Amino acid sequence: MSHKGNVYVIDDDPAMRDSLDFLLGSAGFKVMLFDAAADFLNAHAGLRFGCLISDVRMPGIDGMDLLRRLKANASPLPVIIMTGHGDIPLAVEAIKLGALDFIEKPFEDERLIGMIETALQQSPGHAKSDAISAEIASRIASLSQRERQVMDGLVAGLSNKLIAREHNISPRTIEVYRANVMTKMQAHNLSELIRLALRAGILND
Repeated sequence: MSHKGNVYVIDDDPAMRDSLDFLLGSAGFKVMLFDAAADFLNAHAGLRFGCLISDVRMPGIDGMDLLRRLKANASPLPVIIMTGHGDIPLAVEAIKLGALDFIEKPFEDERLIGMIETALQQSPGHAKSDAISAEIASRIASLSQRERQVMDGLVAGLSNKLIAREHNISPRTIEVYRANVMTKMQAHNLSELIRLALRAGILND
């Protein structure tokens, strides 16, 4: 029986592993489960290309340590980080370390499946396109000075409240600027905005 691609799941919570095994198996993926990052790393060299989904907070090697080790080994596997904490600075760090995306628990099944399908369509070592970089620069240039300040705060991991305090304006106004930034940058969520900022050189790898 053919499948849509390989998915490797790392989570120390047995219930979450079982849930993802059922969900992703039903969606047509070939799923392999790991209860610790160390077990995955031991098997890594023998695994075929696929999408890795890892929890961020685990005993032993956590999700961030795992990303650092994969980056050091130049692993081609796209990684999606799961967090149950809504920790934006942690998500920023995960994207900077090479994670393709992050998703907060509880998440919508369709969103995770869509992320995985996108990840599996990526060819390992995909070259950066100058045209895409120019397009991102054009989007950034369309931002007003205040919108750019808000974007810089967001990709630095600051909350709306902290950005408001820094620029002495109300959090409600920040929400308006934030919505404008997401629209002009054509980013559907914060992780997309962070990736665009990385591509434009606003954040350093």
